[in-house]
Amino acid sequence: MFKEFKTFIMRGNVMDLAVAVIIGGAFAGITKSLTDDIIMPVVGWLFGGFDFSSYFVILGKVPDTYKGSLNNYAALKEAGASLFGYGEFITVLINFLILAFIVFLLVRGVNRMMTSMEKHKEVVETPAPADPADVVLLREILAELKGQNAAK
Repeated sequence: MFKEFKTFIMRGNVMDLAVAVIIGGAFAGITKSLTDDIIMPVVGWLFGGFDFSSYFVILGKVPDTYKGSLNNYAALKEAGASLFGYGEFITVLINFLILAFIVFLLVRGVNRMMTSMEKHKEVVETPAPADPADVVLLREILAELKGQNAAK
């Protein structure tokens, strides 16, 4: 069983998947920061200074123990209030669209590179076309003439 597991884990596609998951997790953090720290503040500024994360609706009663602001989404959520956080959803949606677009660009680039490599491979592997019959005949005549000259 250990040998089978070792064979399974050492297969190339399993290792590629593991690397992809690790890089994807790190990349998700970069994309989240790009969205939260760069894109959303600019979008908020363009639309009059609002922050998407502050858009929510309180669905139920706020816990009696909560003493903070009713406009603080993070604090209300931490206190256990039932919230409909559509602003946070918009932020996550933009985050997803950015990530999906970057993955699209990566896949597109790899596909173009693979197509280019296949075309190059076809060019390299294509044998030279056979000489036309008249060229072959002329070469045979030339070889025959050279043979007759060498005999004299």
